[in-house]
Amino acid sequence: QVQLVESGGGLVQAGGSLRLSCTTSGRYNTGWFRQAPGKEREFVSAIGWNGGMWYYADSVKGRFTISRENAKNTVYLQMNSLKPEDTAVYHCAAMNQGEWGSRKAASYGYWGQGTQVTVSS
Repeated sequence: QVQLVESGGGLVQAGGSLRLSCTTSGRYNTGWFRQAPGKEREFVSAIGWNGGMWYYADSVKGRFTISRENAKNTVYLQMNSLKPEDTAVYHCAAMNQGEWGSRKAASYGYWGQGTQVTVSS
């Protein structure tokens, strides 16, 4: 059973930083998405199962860094220079096989429950 559990969200001022963690039940190509109220779920970043490849949405490139520590089955999302528009529920998800490179939520078959990130201005 694939399981993912996020942690690390919270309230931070604009310009601040947060690090999200996603603890998984195994080694999967893993992505981060976010969903703000009234908006569609938005791709943020993804990383390969061995940590050797990754990609980002243009809106977070240069500010967010994805990484993983396979000994702990954990994927991280370091978020710096946060902006109010980064406010959302952040979810991690395990990518379906053969979908590497996708930015679509439909390419991910297993999801965590999400963690709230709120950035105040």
